Amino acid sequence: MEFKTNIGEDLSVILSEQKVLLVFLRHFGCTFCRETMSDLSKVKRDLDRSGIDIVIVHMTACETAQDMLELYGLGDVQHVSDKSKILYKKYGLHRTSIRAMFGFKNWWRAFVAGLIKGHLIGKPAGDPWQMPGAFFIHDNQIINKFEYRYVSDRPDFRTLARA
Repeated sequence: MEFKTNIGEDLSVILSEQKVLLVFLRHFGCTFCRETMSDLSKVKRDLDRSGIDIVIVHMTACETAQDMLELYGLGDVQHVSDKSKILYKKYGLHRTSIRAMFGFKNWWRAFVAGLIKGHLIGKPAGDPWQMPGAFFIHDNQIINKFEYRYVSDRPDFRTLARA
């Protein structure tokens, strides 16, 4: 199946022609999704200098995603709407378990990321049980990936893209 980015580029072409940090988000109401966007915003300039493009995959309409990405300084990042979660499945990203969603670690991290750091929580926009993921891809090959065990896990995107 062919997936196009918000500006009409074919995702398969991008992945075969560029170095890409492909980031799959949870829903935009998720505290940890918002933290991920903040983290990506902080490393974006370094990745750009290294010739690495960020492409974000989400489960909402592109217009909704664009508004959220702009809030986090990622308005110029290409993104793909995958409401049916076909790409999520293709990359082996599953739905979470009760433990991975509601464990003590998540409650603590939600407190820190949501209240202390101000990412808060919003209305789910997408499947709240869908796990996120991050993949560094070059020449259409996965060079490195970050596999989430808990929804609150936090990848180091610079390290992930250096592999």
